[in-house]
Amino acid sequence: MRFPERRKRVMSRSVALGHCVCNPKQSCPCEILIRQDLCPCAGERPDPPKGAIRLTEWARATGCASKISYADLQRVLERLPVDPNPNVLLGVSAGDDAGVYRLEGEWNLAQTVDVFSPVVDDPYLFGQICAANSVSDIYAMGGNPICALSIIGFPIEELPGEIMAEILRGGLESLREAGVAVLGGHSFKSEEIYCGFAVTGLIRGTGLANDAARPGDVLVLTKPVGTGLIAFARQIGHASDEAFAEIGRSMAVLNRDAAELLSEYGAHSCTDVTGFGLLGHLSIMARQSGVSARIDLAEVPVFAEAVACARAGIVPGAVERNSEAFSDGIITSGDGGDHWLALLYDAQTSGGLLAALPENRAEAYIKAMRQRGHTATSRIGEIAPKREYLVDVRLGEPKHCIGENRMKENNSTSVPVGTASPAPACCAEAGTESSVVASTVSKLAGAGETSPAAEAFKLYMKAANQPGRVDAKTKRLLSIALSLAQRCDPCMKIHIRAALSEGISREEIDEAAWLAVAFCGAPTKMFYEEIWRELEKA
Repeated sequence: MRFPERRKRVMSRSVALGHCVCNPKQSCPCEILIRQDLCPCAGERPDPPKGAIRLTEWARATGCASKISYADLQRVLERLPVDPNPNVLLGVSAGDDAGVYRLEGEWNLAQTVDVFSPVVDDPYLFGQICAANSVSDIYAMGGNPICALSIIGFPIEELPGEIMAEILRGGLESLREAGVAVLGGHSFKSEEIYCGFAVTGLIRGTGLANDAARPGDVLVLTKPVGTGLIAFARQIGHASDEAFAEIGRSMAVLNRDAAELLSEYGAHSCTDVTGFGLLGHLSIMARQSGVSARIDLAEVPVFAEAVACARAGIVPGAVERNSEAFSDGIITSGDGGDHWLALLYDAQTSGGLLAALPENRAEAYIKAMRQRGHTATSRIGEIAPKREYLVDVRLGEPKHCIGENRMKENNSTSVPVGTASPAPACCAEAGTESSVVASTVSKLAGAGETSPAAEAFKLYMKAANQPGRVDAKTKRLLSIALSLAQRCDPCMKIHIRAALSEGISREEIDEAAWLAVAFCGAPTKMFYEEIWRELEKA
């Protein structure tokens, strides 16, 4: 739809000022006007996109993975003053799921807010998940949510308003199911889609805080983990439709039953598992409570296709950020590979509740939850007296898998659950000095590895490694970074051993390696650490 007179009026002001009146960062005519003959400032809109609109394509990071990392957030919060108001029973410094403000009488006020980007493609379902995630903070503290305000950011100039309406409708209906009244809200224009709710609840005292876990308590988790891995795999075209639908149903489930039963079975402490992953939120609980914790990965409920993602290295950046923020307090044991830690650092959206219950009540709680249909509810570990670590993780093959791994072989780098994932090779044959992408060698070799073309390519790579305008040391470090980016075991060991023999320090090797890690993420870091463990054992 075009409005010629309005366009003329708006553009005359923009041209006179030398800046677009709607976006002063750009000139007039803007790029949209030049390319599409549309003036957004005059209310002109493009035709709605044809076909289905995938909400996840309007997000750089999905769900709670779109949040600021814990480490960055802490550095910001440390600069803020503590509120001296005596009625603030729990505030920013407490690091709990919701803030608590003192009221008169038996009940106090609990407040929380949560906003994130789409983790599913269906607008109505996304709204439901936003609502379930937002009220979860109140449930985690044993509170009763009573009212909410909506918050939504939406590219209204590019997408139909009907999508925004469906998002809000899904959220409103889920909140109605939770008995929460929506009083109003706030909307803003944004390039990406965001939605969430600010929720107010009532709570006795300071409720079920995350700082009261006791040695001997049993740790219970009420929903499976792995939503972030599968959502990321979906963004890059790997996850199956069935797995994507499965995590959507899980995220839309309210934690109301879990909260009600926690009160009944005398839980000591609780938190919900969201953006910091299971290990992040458990680390915070252990630190705040002055205890340590032990968990067994084999007992953690996890989506089967997320297991395949972890094995295949299909891991989002949020895993790396959570690992950097919390790994100092984590120790591991058992025979499982470190790639399994991706499941525990995975940022969850609308995850389950993680509760510390008395040992003599935990099994009854699990049974009651399963009777209400929450069949993934599981005992995953226990609380121990304070040690030199926060969490001891026993690694091993996950055995409590929810659903099936349906990743399509022609659309995924994954392998069936229960088999090892081969590392991508970047050398023509182990033990050679060349750093050659396997697929390139294969194409050049034709009939086999010993063909003249393959040999010529090896000679070319050997020549490329010789010092020239770039010195030999720099080229060696580049070879390490490139081999690490390809995650090639033979080449990494060859180049690291050669670098050490040439007098290059471990610190210099690490610095080169972190360039590859920065580009390729957590799986690369885990692979690099495993290479060093093998070299140090040899």
